[in-house]
Amino acid sequence: MRVIGLMSGTSYDAIEAAAAELSLDGEELLMTPLGALSLPCPEELRGRIEAVLPPAATTTEALCRLDTHIGQAFADAAVRAVEDLCAGAADLVVSHGQTVHHWVQDGQVRGTLQIGRPAWIAEATGLPVVSDLRSRDVAAGGQGAPLVSIVDTLLLRGRPGVSAALNLGGIANVTVVPPDAAPVAFDTGPANALVDAAVRHFSRGARAWDEDGRGAARGRVDPDLLARLLAEPYYRLPAPKTTGKELFHLGHVLAALAAAPVPEPDDVLATLTRLTAVTVADACRAHHVTELVASGGGTRNPVMMRMIGEELPGVRVTTSDRVGLPAAAKEALAFAVLGFLTVHGLPATVPSCTGARRATLLGSITPGAGPLRLPEPAAIAPTRLRITTAPG
Repeated sequence: MRVIGLMSGTSYDAIEAAAAELSLDGEELLMTPLGALSLPCPEELRGRIEAVLPPAATTTEALCRLDTHIGQAFADAAVRAVEDLCAGAADLVVSHGQTVHHWVQDGQVRGTLQIGRPAWIAEATGLPVVSDLRSRDVAAGGQGAPLVSIVDTLLLRGRPGVSAALNLGGIANVTVVPPDAAPVAFDTGPANALVDAAVRHFSRGARAWDEDGRGAARGRVDPDLLARLLAEPYYRLPAPKTTGKELFHLGHVLAALAAAPVPEPDDVLATLTRLTAVTVADACRAHHVTELVASGGGTRNPVMMRMIGEELPGVRVTTSDRVGLPAAAKEALAFAVLGFLTVHGLPATVPSCTGARRATLLGSITPGAGPLRLPEPAAIAPTRLRITTAPG
């Protein structure tokens, strides 16, 4: 089955599309990546997203308009992916949409909202669409995140030592896969979210991120500001746990700066980048990680990757490219896998990772142009992921 995965993360800087040929062979899930696209989010759409995110107030009208605009943008990305990545022929689209709220109360996720109406994708491509992938896990008592943990578990199971997958998006999350225990996954804290917010603030909107970590490289870590940031109670909560921009937004940075002023913007960027490294490393040490396999946009920040390595001496830090999964496209490919499992009648969560009572089927299915025809339910759930290379 040729499947396209679509997602936009907490940085909402681009719509990521990735395609893969997926099939089941006994206990193996076979994946052949077919390529990926990163389509920059138009500045106007980014502004609309930012305007509705917490702590901002919004209206149902604004959400309705944004739901349509994101759905249309995802539909455009899907059409491009069908033509450019799948030679004009695909079987399924899986859309994560754009998270605008993750309702966490007393450490428990009560609800989650991803928008970007899948009807626009189905209408534009004629293909069935799996969407709303997080809600079912939340309904089963889970955190609704990190959903990519099933792909991490299938990919890293059986490797020597204690392997962990790290995703560096707006928020950082890890999936730890020990050899003799159930895997565990959770959000460690901010990856790019606070750095991006600080860059936009200090540049007055002229820049959206710290390209190649240049600002952080010029700055020096301020120990008082770092200590203030590390006092955030979230870091001491037990796993499984999840967080987002409901907590880690510009106001979080400004509140810390009010208590521990730092006059140089580059020093703030260096400190925020070190915050990511320290919180990731603390999580890895707590679970005795010996190998860390990173993916996501943060892997393109050499300063962030260097700092993580400095905080984890003796741990092999690499990227998922080294194990066959393209680091820049990993999340989009992971969502393609989740939708593939859904249409084959297979649960796509790991309860020990999300905290759910049980593993559940994920998502809702929007039919394409023709009658909805699902594959026969699979008899065996995969226990391993094997990545192969497309011929030629």
